[in-house]
Amino acid sequence: MKILLFGKNGQLGWELQRSLAPLGELVALSTNSQEFCGDFADLEGIVATIRTIAPDVIVNAAAYTAVDKAESEVELATKVNALAPALLANEAKRLGAWLIHYSTDYVFDGSGQQFWQESDQTAPLSVYGKTKLAGEEAIRASECQYLIFRTSWVCAARGGNFAKTMLRLAQERDQLNVINDQFGAPTGAELLADVTAQCIPQALQRPEKAGIYHLAAAGVTTWYDYARFAIEFGRKNGLDIKVQSDAIKPIPATAYPLPAPRPSNSRLNTDKLKATFNLTLPNWQVGVTRMLSEIIERKS
Repeated sequence: MKILLFGKNGQLGWELQRSLAPLGELVALSTNSQEFCGDFADLEGIVATIRTIAPDVIVNAAAYTAVDKAESEVELATKVNALAPALLANEAKRLGAWLIHYSTDYVFDGSGQQFWQESDQTAPLSVYGKTKLAGEEAIRASECQYLIFRTSWVCAARGGNFAKTMLRLAQERDQLNVINDQFGAPTGAELLADVTAQCIPQALQRPEKAGIYHLAAAGVTTWYDYARFAIEFGRKNGLDIKVQSDAIKPIPATAYPLPAPRPSNSRLNTDKLKATFNLTLPNWQVGVTRMLSEIIERKS
C-alpha cells in the first residue's frame, strides 16, 4: 500500500509519520518539500504530485488553523481548508484511492450541552468553521472513498498549545484568568494518529465503513479545569510554578473577546467510531498527562 501524507510537520502530521509507516510505503510532504509539491497554495502542483505518486491512500493533515486570522484571511483559509480538500477528493476518486481528512467541532454552533453526533445540523460561527465545513461538503460531493474525522482541542508536546501557554504563564504571573464556560475534551495528536492507523486497514477491507466520524478523547472539561490540571501537574513535577492554586480564576468567554467566536459546547459523541471500528478511546487526562510529561522532560 502506498500512502501520501500532506502536512507532515504539523502536530498531527508529525505523529502520523510514525503511526502510518508500518502500513506501507509512506510519502510524507510539507509545504517546503522539494521533490514533490506539498504546498496547498499551489493547487496545480498538488495535482501533479498526486498523479505522479498514484497513492492508494491520501491522508490530509494540512489545514489553515489560525482561527482568528481566518476572519481577515478568508481567501487563504478557503483555499487551504476547502479548495485543496476538494481537489484531493477529486483526485482520490479518479485514482480509486481513499482520502483521510480531519475536520473540527467548529462546524457546529456550540449551543446546548449535548454531545454532538455526526448527523446533527451544522452551523459554523466563524470563517474557520465555515471553510472546514466547505471542505467536508466537497469531499462528500466528490463521491470518493473517504474517512473524515472531526475532532476538538487538539494538543501535542510538539509545537505550541494551550497547556504549554498555561505552564509558561504560571511560572511568570501571580494570577491567571481562564475561561470556564467552554466545554470539550483535549485530544492528543498521538491518539488521532494511532486511531487513523487502526481505521485505514479496516476501511480498505470494508468500504461500507466510509463516512464522517467524531474522534476525541473521552470525558469533558473546561479550559479552566484543563489549565488547573496542567499547572498542578507541573508543580508536582518540579516546575517553578509562581501562581497559587487559589489565584487561578474562572472567567466567562465574554470577558476575553476574540475576533472569531468559539463554540461553547465542543462535546463530540464518539459512539459511531467506537462501534464501527471496535475502538476504546482513553480519557483526556491520559493523553494530557503523557504530553505534559514529555514537555517537562524536554525542559529538564
